[in-house]
Amino acid sequence: MKELRTAAEQFKKLSIFFPMWNEEQYVHRAVAAAQDVCEWLMTDGEIGDYELIIVDDASTDATPVLADELAAADPHVRVVHHAINRKLGGSIKTGFAAATGDLILYTDADLPFEMRELVRALRVLRTYEADVVSAYRLDRTGEGPRRAIYSFAYNWLVQLMFGTRLRDINFAFKLCRRTVLDHVTLVSEGSFIDAELVIRAQRSGFHVLQIGVDYFPRTRGVSTLSSVSVIRTLLAEMFRLRSELKKITPVAGTTP
Repeated sequence: MKELRTAAEQFKKLSIFFPMWNEEQYVHRAVAAAQDVCEWLMTDGEIGDYELIIVDDASTDATPVLADELAAADPHVRVVHHAINRKLGGSIKTGFAAATGDLILYTDADLPFEMRELVRALRVLRTYEADVVSAYRLDRTGEGPRRAIYSFAYNWLVQLMFGTRLRDINFAFKLCRRTVLDHVTLVSEGSFIDAELVIRAQRSGFHVLQIGVDYFPRTRGVSTLSSVSVIRTLLAEMFRLRSELKKITPVAGTTP
């Protein structure tokens, strides 16, 4: 029988946040899945507490109302409302800023992976003394050929420009220790923020590991991540930040 971890061994608090824009069809499912895995982790002694943060990016559907109802019914749930739409990058920055845990997970509301993968990711982070666990999709055929081609080209370009060795760098599964966010300041407002987080963490000397997960494409609503405007913003931010990101040096106490 597995022994529960001591207070010194467990993570004091896990924060999970979901950037949401018009996700009324997913908000309940996302929160329920996160509640389930967090309660399991508490029972197993891996974490002492948890919080679930919904970042409402000025949604125009019922998402704000549904999110507030969930927060009113459960003290573990919090909502941050944007007065204006700030896109993915702005929402992720808000989520990281609002999180109070010593361990933070960011993911999408449409649950692109089985939430129980968080148990494995936490085990990998602890066992291999990682600072960031970033997942990649084992099978991407479900998202269609156009997005698969876009993603392949983008990942290749990021690797070429920044020397990363990570695959599927924009996948919405980033598990980070608080210490990473204490030394990394994100500036992207668009979808480049996923790559920016990993690049800044690696160049600052933090240990980033990847795990493969089964991928579940969106079945409700419409994704806007492959639109022309999103891609244009992503590429513009990537080239604008290229020089700055290449100048980053390891922080004290990390391994170059």
